[in-house]
Amino acid sequence: MVTRVPGWLLRHRISVEPYLGDTAYGPQYGEMVACVPALVVAVRKQVADKDGREILATAQIVAGPELECPPGSRLTLPDGRTATAVSTARHTAPGLPVPACTEVMCQ
Repeated sequence: MVTRVPGWLLRHRISVEPYLGDTAYGPQYGEMVACVPALVVAVRKQVADKDGREILATAQIVAGPELECPPGSRLTLPDGRTATAVSTARHTAPGLPVPACTEVMCQ
């Protein structure tokens, strides 16, 4: 039974700076996690942000279920572009033969 997305499918490497919140000096990020295995796909898809506003996402990232990437996090994609996480979804299906993963839509 498959319990997580297989590593051989995660062909790209990204860096993630988890969003911690806003301060008087602007957004605050946690320590960068480099070389995170992921699958990055260029997309053009309307998604709702954490406030419910419709935003055009330009990248979809699929990574292991342990990825910590709350909305607002800063990501460095394989092509060197910096993106912001708009939404994060954890996909699980306990007892079914489908992989658990984390999906991040980025702007």
